[in-house]
Amino acid sequence: MKVLLDIKDEKAASLLEILRGLAFVKTKPLSDEKALLLLELKEAVDEMKLVKTGKKKGRKIEDLLDEL
Repeated sequence: MKVLLDIKDEKAASLLEILRGLAFVKTKPLSDEKALLLLELKEAVDEMKLVKTGKKKGRKIEDLLDEL
């Protein structure tokens, strides 16, 4: 299982030290760019779910392409 945690900077070092002490846990810090990309991807997926369930209205692909 993979878990993404959002930890305040001043608390991160102590939590990472605890996690590294557990033999069954592997840690790998994310760069700010990768963390932002993951957040934006999650938001996009959440928005697509809302569109599919009809809770949000989607846009036509033609409108999107016209903007580009």
